[in-house]
Amino acid sequence: QVQLVESGGGLVQAGGSLRLSCAASGRAFSIYAMGWFRQAPGKEREFVAAFSWSGKNTYYADSAKGRFTISRDNAKNTVYLQMNSLKPEDTAVYYCAADPFGNGLQLAGYQYWGQGTQVTVSA
Repeated sequence: QVQLVESGGGLVQAGGSLRLSCAASGRAFSIYAMGWFRQAPGKEREFVAAFSWSGKNTYYADSAKGRFTISRDNAKNTVYLQMNSLKPEDTAVYYCAADPFGNGLQLAGYQYWGQGTQVTVSA
């Protein structure tokens, strides 16, 4: 079992930055693929960024490329999402998730989810 707790969300003006954190507890965190997703009101949950279990490969949604950076600190059992140049359309609840067996690219592979943290970007 893996427990995930997100933090770092909040209200920010367009063009601003936020860093989300995802603290993980439980076994084998360092060998899981990890990802960030988001869900805006009335919309489906969508992929934002992920990296493979090895940490060597990172993946970003087109909307996140060049603005967001995913990283992990295995010593702290923490995954981060640095978000720069935020836009109002980035407003959503952001979720951290763990994929125990896959490469982090398939939504169906994510078995563990955090409770989410709200990000609101004002115009």
